[in-house]
Amino acid sequence: MRAVPAAAAAGLALADALAGHAAAQEKVPSAGYKLISAETLHDDIGEQKAHPGNKPLFFDRNFSIMLTSETAAMAKEFEWHEHRDHIFYIFDGSTDFELGDTPQNAHSPRAGEWLAPASEGAMKMTLHKGGTLVIPRGTPHKRSTPGSVTFTLTAPMTPRSA
Repeated sequence: MRAVPAAAAAGLALADALAGHAAAQEKVPSAGYKLISAETLHDDIGEQKAHPGNKPLFFDRNFSIMLTSETAAMAKEFEWHEHRDHIFYIFDGSTDFELGDTPQNAHSPRAGEWLAPASEGAMKMTLHKGGTLVIPRGTPHKRSTPGSVTFTLTAPMTPRSA
């Protein structure tokens, strides 16, 4: 696999987890910020490694941050989004990405979200501990983790009109 300095993905499962946990999130202070201290993040990472899954760290109409830990996981299809970007930061382990080009047999499970079983010409790369990958909205991507990984997914979003 060759490494490149840009783009990658989580899955619609992460998007669903973010949406499902939105109501459980702490209120953002009226000043519009939320502090996630180093101690809190360290504790959350330890908890996620012990009990893999997704933990929302922040969610509002403009962006979200999800902490994820997983072992031996693989997306079934490429995905891409009309209204959000992805920014991955790897805290521990590594994960493989297939990125870009031309999706084949695409379908839309819901407005602004797309899936495809293949993407002709997709580039392969591995993101390791300490690495950051930015995937602009509209970029097909697929992620698999043969070993284990702990990462954050920050997703800037364009709010949909009502």
